[in-house]
Amino acid sequence: MAGSKAKKPTGAPQASSSCLKKWLARGVALFLFLATCSWLDAIKDRWYVFDPTSLHKLAQEAVASAPHPDDINYMIQHIVTNLTQNYPSTQIKLNTNTSEWMFNNAGGAMGAMYIIHASITEYLIIFGTPLGTEGHTGIHTADDYFNILVGEQWAFDPPKLEKEVYPPGSVHHLPRGHLKQYKMHEGCFAMEYARGWIPLMLPFGAADMITSTLDYVSFGRTARITAREMLGNLLIGKI
Repeated sequence: MAGSKAKKPTGAPQASSSCLKKWLARGVALFLFLATCSWLDAIKDRWYVFDPTSLHKLAQEAVASAPHPDDINYMIQHIVTNLTQNYPSTQIKLNTNTSEWMFNNAGGAMGAMYIIHASITEYLIIFGTPLGTEGHTGIHTADDYFNILVGEQWAFDPPKLEKEVYPPGSVHHLPRGHLKQYKMHEGCFAMEYARGWIPLMLPFGAADMITSTLDYVSFGRTARITAREMLGNLLIGKI
């Protein structure tokens, strides 16, 4: 009808205001999440039970006391016995079943591992292979200490073009956020200790099995034992 006034839409400003509120809420939630993560990262040291120096000394004792330089079974038993004697079960849960070995593919390297301890902030494993392997260390949210028991490990850390050599009794420290290429020669086994946010390391340890080797048997075994050990430690208050 001539002269009638067109009505202005009223829904657009309301929709814009609602969208702005949603984004503000998301921003606040993200800020609180990051602040919480930063706070937890600053206090995570209080949940550590092991320390790298003591574990390195234990690894050296295992190497020195072995009846034969390649007797990895003796060294593992020496390590597990010492740990169970010095760390009460009320403080930390340890897996003393030394037959629980499983294949592990990570960063292109393949070997087998035995999980001695796994919690939210620490893990301790024996890793190695009689055949030799090499690959990428990965970039992790934890410091990693590779205590060589048998054999020799090499590492490459550009721009340094000389290889790093780690014989039995030595420790190869990979700082949090760092990366290298590494090689374990035939018959190399190590006690590996990591301290930091362990759950964030797990995708690296599982990716090759899920997307490349399709070894779901080893993946399932690894997931089951890791979850069992982490839950067991949480139940006694070990984070």
